[in-house]
Amino acid sequence: MPLSFEPPNEAVIPLHPVTPATLADVLAHLGDSATNWAEAHDYKGSFGAALAIPGSGGAITVALAGLGDETEQRRQRFAMAAVADALPAGLYSLADGLSGKALDEAALGWLLASYRFDRYAGKRPPQARLVAPDDVDAARIEAIANGEALTRDLINTPASDMGPDDLEQAIRDLANKHGADISVIVGDDLLENDFPMIHAVGRAADQAPRLIDMRWGSEGPSLTLVGKGVCFDTGGLNIKPGRSMGLMKKDMGGAATVLGLASTIMSLSMKLRLRVLIPAVENSISDDAMRPGDILTSRKGLTVEINNTDAEGRLVLADALAYASEEEPDLLISMATLTGAARVAVGPDLAPFYTDHDPDAEVLASSALKVRDPVWRMPFHDPYEALIEPGIADLDNAPAGGFAGSITAALFLRRFTDHPRYMHFDIYGWQPSSAPARPKGGVGQGARALFDALPDLLP
Repeated sequence: MPLSFEPPNEAVIPLHPVTPATLADVLAHLGDSATNWAEAHDYKGSFGAALAIPGSGGAITVALAGLGDETEQRRQRFAMAAVADALPAGLYSLADGLSGKALDEAALGWLLASYRFDRYAGKRPPQARLVAPDDVDAARIEAIANGEALTRDLINTPASDMGPDDLEQAIRDLANKHGADISVIVGDDLLENDFPMIHAVGRAADQAPRLIDMRWGSEGPSLTLVGKGVCFDTGGLNIKPGRSMGLMKKDMGGAATVLGLASTIMSLSMKLRLRVLIPAVENSISDDAMRPGDILTSRKGLTVEINNTDAEGRLVLADALAYASEEEPDLLISMATLTGAARVAVGPDLAPFYTDHDPDAEVLASSALKVRDPVWRMPFHDPYEALIEPGIADLDNAPAGGFAGSITAALFLRRFTDHPRYMHFDIYGWQPSSAPARPKGGVGQGARALFDALPDLLP
C-alpha cells in the first residue's frame, strides 16, 4: 500500500505540536476545557506523547503532539511518528508550531510510521492519518517515504520469496513503472561476459546468479548505484552458525536500499542519468560451491584468494564496480550489508561510509544531519592495504587477524575502481527493535541523506 497523505474529505482534527516549554501557551489558547483535560492526564508534552482531547459530545475535537525537550529531541528522532502510533484512528492536520526541516521531518515521520509489512499477515487495524501539511512539498515527502517502503518490503520478504529470480522481477516492476531500461546477464553467461566472481559466488544455488543493469534518464550528470544483492547467505562452505544465519534474508539490503533511492529519484523526475547495478546471487552450499583456498580472477584482472567463503559480498561487488567504472560516471556509490565489524564499530543505527573525496563527505554529513539519517565517515586507511595482500594472489577476501574488518573490506572494493568520486556504505539494513518511524525489521540507511545531498553532489 503506498504511503501518502490523505485528502481532507472528512472531519479533520487539529493536532498541535508542543514541547514542555510551549505547552502552557498552547493550552491557554485552546481554553479551560483542554487545560483541565491535560492536567487530569498529567500531560507534559514529552517526546512522542499524544493526547486526544474530546469535546462536549465525546468526539475528539483537538489533539496534542509531544515533541519533548531539547535533550529528548537530541537523543531521539521522529517524535511525530511516535505520536501517530499513539493517536486514535482519525484524520488529523498539523496546526501551527513547526516549519522548515522540523515540519518536513514531522510529515515524513508520520508517513513512515504508517508502514506495515503485511504480505503474510491479516488486515491491519485503522490508523491515524494525516492531511498534507501546508508548506511542505507533499509529492517529495511521499516519494521519499515510498522509496523507503520499497526498501523495507524487499528486505523483509523471506528468501523463499526473494531469491535472485524474485529480486530481478522486483527491479523489472520498478523499471516498468518509471520507463527505465533493464538488461540481465544470467548464469554461465556471466563467465562469457567476464563476471567470474559473481558467477563463482552464486553458482551453487538453485536460482542462477545474475547481474541486473537498470538505466533511467537521458540528460544531466551521471550517477551509478551498485547494491549488494546476496538474497541469502549461508556462508558457503564456511557455513555460518544458525544464530548468525537467522537474519541473512537481509543480506540484499544494499540492493534494496539503492533501489529505494532509485525509486525516489525516478518518482520525482530528477534531471540526471541513473544507472543501478545489482549482482543478485544466493551464497549456497553444494558440490559446485567455491572453496576456501580457491583463487579467482576478477573482471579487472586482479586475482583473489578465497580465505573465507562467507566474505562473498565484496566479491560480487568487485566485478560490478569494475564494470561500473568502465563507463566513468560522475559519481559512483556502492551499498552493502558487508561486515559485522561495522556494527561493532558504530552499532546498528549509524551508516558508515567511505570516500577519498573530502567535499563529498562534507556535503553528505550536512545532509544527514538535516534529514535525520545518520551517517559516519570511516577512513580508507592506506597503511592497512598490506592486510589484504596475501602473497599467493593479488588480494585476500578475508584477512586474518580480525582487526579493522570494515576498513579492509572497503579497501578491497576500492581496488576495483579508480574512480575519484567513489563512495561506499557498509550498512546494517535492519532495525533490531521498534523505534519511531522505524518498526522492527528491514530499514534503509543513508538513502535519504544521499537524496538530499544529490543536488550538491551532482550540480
